[in-house]
Amino acid sequence: ETYHMEEAAIGGHPMARHNLGGCYEWETYGNIERAVKFFLIAAAQGVDESIKILMELFKQGFVNKDDLATALRAYQTAVDATKRPQRET
Repeated sequence: ETYHMEEAAIGGHPMARHNLGGCYEWETYGNIERAVKFFLIAAAQGVDESIKILMELFKQGFVNKDDLATALRAYQTAVDATKRPQRET
């Protein structure tokens, strides 16, 4: 199962990045730094669950203010890109 998530993440699937951050890296191996990287990438791809987790990890001291601000801007850019008129056709 992990192999398939990794393959999907390599292929650019946003939820695969999120799932690797949450299930695979964070809970299974306890590698918070690597999990944060996956959440940052997923947030930049517009995954709102990753933003929520990053905010919680910020409160716990695992994410710094600059990384959270960058993630929020990238998330907003990704969300805005999905709402552009040329995407609605």
